[in-house]
Amino acid sequence: MAEIARRDVFQAIADPTRRQIIELVATEAMTLNDIAGNFKISRPAISQHIKILNECGILEIETIGRERYCRLQTKNLIPAFLWLEQYQKLWEQRIDNFEQYINKLQTKTNKLKI
Repeated sequence: MAEIARRDVFQAIADPTRRQIIELVATEAMTLNDIAGNFKISRPAISQHIKILNECGILEIETIGRERYCRLQTKNLIPAFLWLEQYQKLWEQRIDNFEQYINKLQTKTNKLKI
C-alpha cells in the first residue's frame, strides 16, 4: 500500500499561488469563489492549492450555508517563521558588514579627492 506524502508548512509556502492565497485571507475569511476570482487559473486549480493549504493546517475551511469560507491559521505558520528567523540575524550581520565596507570605500574616495 502506497504511503501518503505528509505535507508541511514549507511545501505550502513553496508555491507562489499558495502564498498569494495566504495573503488574501490574512486579514479576513474569504469564500472559495472570492479567492478564485483573484486568479487567472481554473477554479479546480485553486481548489487544489486550497486543499494543500488545508492539509498543512494553514487554512481552515468552514461551511456557512452554501458557502465555504477559508480562514488563515497563523499559528501553523510559526515553524516557517522560526526557521527563517534564524537567518535574519545572519542577513543583518552581512548587511551591516557590507554597509561598513561601503562607508570605508567612500571615506577613502573622499580622501583621494581632497
